[in-house]
Amino acid sequence: MDRQKELREQPISKLLIKYSVPAIIGMLVNALYNVVDRMFIGNIPGIGALAITGVGITMPIITIILAFALFISAGATASISIRLGEGKKDEAEVILGNAVSLAALIGVILTIMGIIFSQQLLMLFGGSQNTIQYGVTYIRIFLLGTTINLVGFALNHMMRADGNPKMAAIVMISGCILNVLLDALLIFVLNMGIAGAALATIMSQTLTATMGIIYFTKGKSHLKIKRQNLKIALPYIKPILAIGSAPFMMQIAISLVQVITNNTLKATGEEIAIGAMTAIMSIMMLVLMPMFGINQGAQPIIGYNYGAKQYQRSKKTLLLSVIGGTSILIIGFIIIQTMPHALIRLFDGEGSMAHIAVPGLRIYASTMPILGVSIIGSNYFQAIGKAKIAMILSLSRQVIILIPMLFILSRTLGLTGVWLAQPMSDMICAVVIGGFLYREFSSYKTSVQPLELEAVQ
Repeated sequence: MDRQKELREQPISKLLIKYSVPAIIGMLVNALYNVVDRMFIGNIPGIGALAITGVGITMPIITIILAFALFISAGATASISIRLGEGKKDEAEVILGNAVSLAALIGVILTIMGIIFSQQLLMLFGGSQNTIQYGVTYIRIFLLGTTINLVGFALNHMMRADGNPKMAAIVMISGCILNVLLDALLIFVLNMGIAGAALATIMSQTLTATMGIIYFTKGKSHLKIKRQNLKIALPYIKPILAIGSAPFMMQIAISLVQVITNNTLKATGEEIAIGAMTAIMSIMMLVLMPMFGINQGAQPIIGYNYGAKQYQRSKKTLLLSVIGGTSILIIGFIIIQTMPHALIRLFDGEGSMAHIAVPGLRIYASTMPILGVSIIGSNYFQAIGKAKIAMILSLSRQVIILIPMLFILSRTLGLTGVWLAQPMSDMICAVVIGGFLYREFSSYKTSVQPLELEAVQ
């Protein structure tokens, strides 16, 4: 069965499982890359709480690097897919080569600028006299791998455009496993502390980049990296940057929120509150990654059937995605609310953050069961081509509503207000997104077309 017939005729539940499970695995592996680092850092004897707080103040910089990685990879992957669909393999290879060169160029610039201004930036991002040393040590080593990071990230995404998502997953899993092993070796066996964690990340990223380069030069790839295509050509760079601008701006906005959050936490007087937030966000990330995997799996199903005017199948995909995502979130909610101490202890070896992080985690995760509507709902508009609405809805939850909530609630309720800001934003956005979905569905024709019958049986 060809892909189009499959998307048009197969049961939605079967399609959703087929498309979502690999994406969920990929998202979880990607999350573990960062979360494992924080677990090991939080368990460094004697300095764990301050060290993870030091990592917390580096998060806006790391998010900015991710923004540039998505800028290049999302734009290049889409551009390559379009060219291959048009049968223009040579142009797809030019885009591949240009994307690699662009990633390397931006990586070098970010490395130089980041290292020069790292101390000033980290103080601006919430650092203090007690935590800045750990942040500077970590980020200066981490920045040395920026070029490798960007090139490897771009190549991994372009493997999917090349038609080999399995290889992309193997590369990510290999890097994650190496990262875990090197963290244990460098931090605890060789006593390199937080520097060891940063070095482990660079070495793992080197592996993924190397595997990507080998795949596109000597491997069984459809497209190849060719020397003549590495010269940056503006006509091929423009569409990459145009397509990648939306995820880029989203990550920059998230970085801004991280800066505001860190400084708001610092202002409460609890220095290790930033470390507590780092642990909380790591736990939340692990629970939310399956949601983003479902989003990725649902997107082509929703998009194809919407384009084919099989609106009932698009709606059913959304419904099943929300049900599946909410089920995962409810399980995560129960685990967090019943065993928060054990979860926080994974990032807090000596228990010095528990008095802040445990109540913070419970409050922060209090609205977790309703996130399915917000996250998958906004993705629905992305899938049907209404990117502006999707971006506004996503930014509402993570920026537009969240920032005012942080300022208002932190001033009235202190540290508790900081924890409450995201749940309050989530509740408001769930109602708003629900309203947008209702309006969208109301615009569809009420008649059921022949090909839609399977979806509503």
